[in-house]
Amino acid sequence: MAIKIEMPKLSDTMEEGVIAKWNVKEGDKVSSGDVIAEVETDKATMEVEVFDDGTILKILAGEGDAIPLGGIMAVIGDEGEDISDLLSGANGGGDAPPAQKEKKADKKESADSAKKEEFDPILGDLNGKTGESKAEPASAASDENETGDGRIKVSPLARKMAEDKGINLSDVKGSGPDGRIVKKDIEEFTPASKPAEKSAAVQLFESEEAEEVRISQMRKTIAKRLSESKFTNPHFYETIDIDMEPAMAARAGLNEVSDVKISFNDIIVKAASVALRRHPAVNSSWLGDVIRKHGDVNVAVAVAIDEGLMTPVLRNTDKKNLRQISAETRELASLARDRKLAPEQMEGSTFTISNLGMFGIEEFTAIINPPNACILAVGAIRHVPVVKDGAVVPGHRMKVTLSSDHRVVDGAKAAEFLNTFRQLLENPLSMLL
Repeated sequence: MAIKIEMPKLSDTMEEGVIAKWNVKEGDKVSSGDVIAEVETDKATMEVEVFDDGTILKILAGEGDAIPLGGIMAVIGDEGEDISDLLSGANGGGDAPPAQKEKKADKKESADSAKKEEFDPILGDLNGKTGESKAEPASAASDENETGDGRIKVSPLARKMAEDKGINLSDVKGSGPDGRIVKKDIEEFTPASKPAEKSAAVQLFESEEAEEVRISQMRKTIAKRLSESKFTNPHFYETIDIDMEPAMAARAGLNEVSDVKISFNDIIVKAASVALRRHPAVNSSWLGDVIRKHGDVNVAVAVAIDEGLMTPVLRNTDKKNLRQISAETRELASLARDRKLAPEQMEGSTFTISNLGMFGIEEFTAIINPPNACILAVGAIRHVPVVKDGAVVPGHRMKVTLSSDHRVVDGAKAAEFLNTFRQLLENPLSMLL
């Protein structure tokens, strides 16, 4: 019996999937558990498996096609099986891919619309006769309005009205005897719209050599979610400068004895997690009619990939040691770069950290990652002169900026969190207490 392979729900926010790659072709035999395709979702590229044995009888979407949830991707069954009845209801009927059907529907709609414009079954043509006729451009109006000597047939009142309104009589079709322009024609006249002049910017773009890149599902989701966040959440920003000498010394000592190398980002995640436990207002979410203060501390770490940004989630980081945080971060970052993260590995964050320090960025502000109330933007560690005990000495400083949703967090609460975060980094042993 033939079975339809439908587009599965691969993430909590997924509405459609794009076929990134087919691993099979029509006629191939497959077994339960075989990966037949890779689908690009709003968060990652996921593998689609089959759960039955059989032959790929029909592929209903090409690579690059977007299929809604529950839409038919392919049909499997016994070799030679008749699937015409099954195909008649697939994705709206027929066996053409959805993208092709939309194009055919557009063409049919355009053709139907054109026929309606060409002929009015009630009024008939301009001469009052019924039958087929084609719409003529407005510029042809003067041909029907003119007398043999080239003069336009128009009533005196209509001519006066046209002059007052600045209407060119050559553009008006007359409805009077022998095409004479009368008062009603001027009153009902609508000038043909002229093509809008192209701006200098558009003309510049048209003259340049450029590449237009298809917007991926991930990029669409990033654009949608962050636009909503920026324009819905009232952001405010606070920046603090931190002495990183103690953290650098602690990291060097830990890496001498640990089989798992600790990064500065691991230490930052741990410090933020401890600070979040002490300041629950920052570890919260706006839910419309309530503010949820989360019981867990789950930190999302922004990972840059070619297609955009992914935010895998480290769970219960306040309860984990640096070795655990380091190992989990490396594993999740690797999966993110390969776009192999499972949906549950990107869900449930209560706070986000975006670190651009490795790119030499000293200070920046980040857009809040919904439904979090805050995001921490981490800059590079700078080698700068500092004043200690009245003397100028070399030092290492790092700036971080906290973006907060003012509906959830007030300025003083955000400042208290940042001061605790700084104290933890400037006294790393206190993270263990």
